[in-house]
Amino acid sequence: MGDPMLGERKECQKIIRLKSLNANTDVASLARKVVEECKLIHPSKLAEVEQLLYYLQNRRDSSSGKEKKEKSSKPKDPPPFEGMEIDEVANINDMDEYIELLYEDIPDKVRGSALILQLARNPDNLEELLLNETALGALARVLREDWKQSVELATNIIYIFFCFSSFSQFHGLITHYKIGALCMNIIDHELKRHELWQEELTKKKKADILSLYLLDEDPENQTLKKDYEKTYKKYQGLVVKQEQLLRVALYLLLNLAEDTRTELKMRNKNIVHMLVKALDRENFELLILVVSFLKKLSIFMENKNDMVEMDIVEKLVKMVPCEHEDLLNITLRLLLNLSFDTGLRNKMVQVGLLPKLTALLANESYRQVAMCVLYHISMDDRFKSMFAYTDCIPQLMKMLFECPDERIDLELISFCINLAANKRNVQLICEGNGLKLLMKRALKFKDPLLMKMIRNISQHDEPTKNLFIDYVGDLAAQISNDEEEEFVIECLGTLANLTLPDLDWELVLKEYKLVPYLKDKLKPGSAEDDLVLEVVIMIGTVSMDDSCAAMLAKSGIIPALIELLNAQQEDDEFVCQIIYVFYQMVFHQATRDVIIKETQAPAYLIDLMHDKNAEIRKVCDNTLDIIAEYDEEWAKKIQSEKFRWHNSQWLEMVESRQMDESEQYLYGDDCIEPYIHEGDILERPDLYYNSDGLIAPDGAVSPDFFSDYHLQNGDLVGQHPFSSSIGVDGFGQPAGTPGRPATAYGYRPDESFYYGYGTR
Repeated sequence: MGDPMLGERKECQKIIRLKSLNANTDVASLARKVVEECKLIHPSKLAEVEQLLYYLQNRRDSSSGKEKKEKSSKPKDPPPFEGMEIDEVANINDMDEYIELLYEDIPDKVRGSALILQLARNPDNLEELLLNETALGALARVLREDWKQSVELATNIIYIFFCFSSFSQFHGLITHYKIGALCMNIIDHELKRHELWQEELTKKKKADILSLYLLDEDPENQTLKKDYEKTYKKYQGLVVKQEQLLRVALYLLLNLAEDTRTELKMRNKNIVHMLVKALDRENFELLILVVSFLKKLSIFMENKNDMVEMDIVEKLVKMVPCEHEDLLNITLRLLLNLSFDTGLRNKMVQVGLLPKLTALLANESYRQVAMCVLYHISMDDRFKSMFAYTDCIPQLMKMLFECPDERIDLELISFCINLAANKRNVQLICEGNGLKLLMKRALKFKDPLLMKMIRNISQHDEPTKNLFIDYVGDLAAQISNDEEEEFVIECLGTLANLTLPDLDWELVLKEYKLVPYLKDKLKPGSAEDDLVLEVVIMIGTVSMDDSCAAMLAKSGIIPALIELLNAQQEDDEFVCQIIYVFYQMVFHQATRDVIIKETQAPAYLIDLMHDKNAEIRKVCDNTLDIIAEYDEEWAKKIQSEKFRWHNSQWLEMVESRQMDESEQYLYGDDCIEPYIHEGDILERPDLYYNSDGLIAPDGAVSPDFFSDYHLQNGDLVGQHPFSSSIGVDGFGQPAGTPGRPATAYGYRPDESFYYGYGTR
């Protein structure tokens, strides 16, 4: 009655089942009836009961609306199929009758399981079914014992457990009855059965084809034809039922795979091999489920390796493109996951996916995923040129120029940056007003990534570099402290790539007052290392011009470079590029005098002569060879250091071997003395250079010698690294453009590098 009562407090609950509640029910009259018949509810609660009934009446509609929203994010639930479509309407109160049917013959078991499935498909009934351990135990037992006898029975029972698997809190129940392991055994068995069916069908098809070459009137041939047709119809019916079973079982496993520990158990039972085999099917709904499962598994390397073994790319290529939108979308996402593997990217190109993916760029629904896969393929230099033979580049350029935002989509611009590293692609990019439009947009929006693409374009030799002459002023105008640092880095890098003999760098430096800016940025700690490195590379480029080199030397940039060399001596990239600047400057009379007589640059070069990095040693040796030819005093110091290095190596070898008098005779009469006196050998330059007559006994070296050979640690080791691009006349102005040294990281600073957009 609502008044407080004395007594023992108990937690109790009574469930009232409303069989007649539907969309047309009069909620007010039903509420009065409930209150009248249930003595536990006081009449004062009538309004609350009516509110609850109203909620129950409208709940189904809201839940169905949610299902529609979720369709795109997960595969559809399996539809009704033969075996579960029965005339009866299941009632939760009759569960005992349905359980009894599970102990009868197969047809009754199918009927009983179908009725229970009808209840299980309503999520409101799951909690009550969960409490019925007898029913669940009986279902698990029947599935374990009778699944081979009836596909419909197996499908019904697995579907019941699938309904539970849709909710994470019920996964423990499925694990308890070991339904997951049983499903994997069933899937494996069904896939093997399918292979046997196909073999039998193939044999009968061959017999039927053979009969076509014989007379049709032959009764035996007619029998073969009818036999094949009958077998094919039977096969089609079996496949439909089997695919229903496979779909329900795989969906249940997919739900259970939310737990990575459970997923690992599946992997150990060869789930990947089963799924890849299932890719040969033609049922779109089954394929969507299989590809979704493979996509989930593909994020782990072990699963990806299993997919490689099964040649998954060859199986996926037939689905790109396909009529089914959802299947194509999920297939592309699986390919994206797989494209992080270099070998699988190679396979994608081999099977002809490149033009297929390029064609999908025109469709907005698939554009982003297709572009990400193509981006990964473009990371490999071997495949960059292949894009030139598709319509990819015109499409990308159109997207770039039509982009309404200031910043271009990351996937699009990253892809373009990679493609711009290939000369053939660049020719297509620059066709018409391509470069002009790119420069206009980059300078308007100050987009560093678009400028990075332009920088990659600028690295290619003529005629591409000549196109940039019109934009040198625009680029130089961006070199200031007012602009965003990332944008300035790309502008500097683009200018540094313009190694054009006709370009008047002196005029550019003066007009845009770049020398103070360059010198200021060389101070250690004045800017980020990336910007400082680009400044050094820029100085190396403009130093090829005689008047520019002299201007830089007068401004005091050489001491600043030495100071930077001291500060960055652990960074091979900095060291290599700074030495390259010295190498450029010793070609010019004015700067050569400054470097040799007014700075300690040669001493630093001598210290770096035996650096661990091969590129640094190469540039050092060539610079020191030119200094040694020009200045006798430094020539002696350099020569002395090289022989000191050789002697120290020999002494270390002697000490380690601990030679005694008896061991000396092992070397014979022609044995070299273990220690060579520096004073004696310096009088014999023929031994020092070991050049077989190329060098005169007085030690004089002609300029031609440095065009063909270079000395590395005192040994003659082959062609001058810059001889292919430098013609030297008495160590004056280089006749050609010297090549920048390869960096410590295996690529030249003016080569492209890949901009990752963070999908890994």
